[in-house]
Amino acid sequence: MSLQFLQRVPRFLFFTGKGGVGKTSIACATAMALAASGRRVLLVSTDPASNVGQVFGIMIGNQITSVPEVQNLSALEIDPQAAAQAYRDRIVGPVRGVLPETVVKGIEEQLSGACTTEIAAFDEFTDLLTDQQLETQYAHIIFDTAPTGHTIRLLQLPGAWSGFLEQGKGDASCLGPLAGLEKQRTQYKAAVDALGDPERTRLVLVARAQTAALREADRTRRELASIGLEQQYLVVNGVFPPIDAQADPLAEAICAREALALQNMPAALRELPTDQIELKPFNLVGLPALGQLLNPGTPVHPAPLLEDSSLVGPSLSVLVDEIAKDGHGLVMLMGKGGVGKTTLAAAVAVELAHRGLAVHLTTSDPAAHLVDTLHGSLPELTVSRIDPHEVTERYRQQVLDTKGARLDAHGRALLEEDLRSPCTEEIAVFQAFSRIIREAGKKFVVMDTAPTGHTLLLLDATGAYHRDIVRQMDGTGRHFITPMMQLQDPRKTKVLIVTLAETTPVLEAANLQADLRRAGIEPWAWVINNSVAAAQTHSPLLRERAHKERFEIEAVANRHAKRYALVALQAVEPVGVKALLQLSQ
Repeated sequence: MSLQFLQRVPRFLFFTGKGGVGKTSIACATAMALAASGRRVLLVSTDPASNVGQVFGIMIGNQITSVPEVQNLSALEIDPQAAAQAYRDRIVGPVRGVLPETVVKGIEEQLSGACTTEIAAFDEFTDLLTDQQLETQYAHIIFDTAPTGHTIRLLQLPGAWSGFLEQGKGDASCLGPLAGLEKQRTQYKAAVDALGDPERTRLVLVARAQTAALREADRTRRELASIGLEQQYLVVNGVFPPIDAQADPLAEAICAREALALQNMPAALRELPTDQIELKPFNLVGLPALGQLLNPGTPVHPAPLLEDSSLVGPSLSVLVDEIAKDGHGLVMLMGKGGVGKTTLAAAVAVELAHRGLAVHLTTSDPAAHLVDTLHGSLPELTVSRIDPHEVTERYRQQVLDTKGARLDAHGRALLEEDLRSPCTEEIAVFQAFSRIIREAGKKFVVMDTAPTGHTLLLLDATGAYHRDIVRQMDGTGRHFITPMMQLQDPRKTKVLIVTLAETTPVLEAANLQADLRRAGIEPWAWVINNSVAAAQTHSPLLRERAHKERFEIEAVANRHAKRYALVALQAVEPVGVKALLQLSQ
């Protein structure tokens, strides 16, 4: 095992990174490698998209289970959704029927987001970090998905969360979930201390050789380092092997793009101990495949190649045809980071403008360089950018000047921490977007990077905008439409969910769709981006990858989406109006 992150492995090993980068496969392969060296290992997954059991070919679930074919290895899957539901029940149950239904509903919405899920999962695996009996049983505990810096900062705050909330001071986005924590603060402190001890814990940032993925890894690095978790390693997974790129234009282009992304990765990220793992042509399911991931000498028999691996699906232009019929309206592109929302938003906007329709393209993505992506313009196209940092700081200051003015120093400190949550930025950006939304009555407004369903629910439940307007206008007889009402009206708004043809991104997109539906917003279409199956390639490795994509494409087409489009992986970066128009073909 010559990989750096596997040298002198401490007791706790955490793998973290955005969806689809291969955390689970690497965590499973690492657990197998350590177990093979004679050490007893416990593999724990807290990933909502966990497929550890599927990878090993056994049922695991929320109990420690031995992996029969791997001596010294056991596994445990903490179901974050089940943990979050149990967590919510502990908080809401005692007040249901006691407090007014509107108050109970507000509490439930406060507890509906990612912060609750993450804190509930951390509540579950705190025992694993501090259990003395487990320490005698296992030499290593490996976690697939680490808690974020935001969750750890919340756990580091002084006590009295519940009192703060009971006094009606803490009705912001992420303090609510803290009310259900039942363990002693000493146990949480011990768990956080274990995370910050380099002798006991190592954090492995997993990324792909892509600019967006490396930028996200660097953001995670900074966030975790700021709270003392500095024992970090970087694994760049799925790097295309140059030897397999010969004589195929698409494969050669991928290699060149990856080399450039690695060359230009953030300087601080480059300083971390770094390993690269080559892209494999086969599914990383089953023991032989996992053995091959970290030990290339292990023989593996990949699935047979199809004669023709290319797949023809509905093009983006088919969706734009339907959108254009209305003559105006709001088009929102949503999805996880790294799936290509910015490029596709630009492609939709350019295609509409190319047809002579007035379009306003706007983004709040701090990494989005729309001007560079467009590399030109069209007469009917206007472009704007909302600075998330600027609008979020303005929103935070407004909340501190109003709600914070009534709090003591302790309460204000809690509120300030809550205002550092991801939900705060989404609310602030949505308010800025709301000023642009009204333009959709006269032209097309195409939005890149939209708030999640949880944020929209939170806005509605807390009366941040929608309910205030409804209350003010109710009974006046005047016609009014709030931004929330416009998003919920399919005649005015079309939401396009962007994903990749990979297991985790599709599952995350399905979860996003469920969140939006709870907020009363029905997604109009899905767009599967960067599909190898939709591209033409002679590379055996890429053809095998294309074969693997088919299952996810069929799941989107037949189970998740009412309509969808398939956008092929491009040999040349889609930059410039001409290249963006080609994405629609």
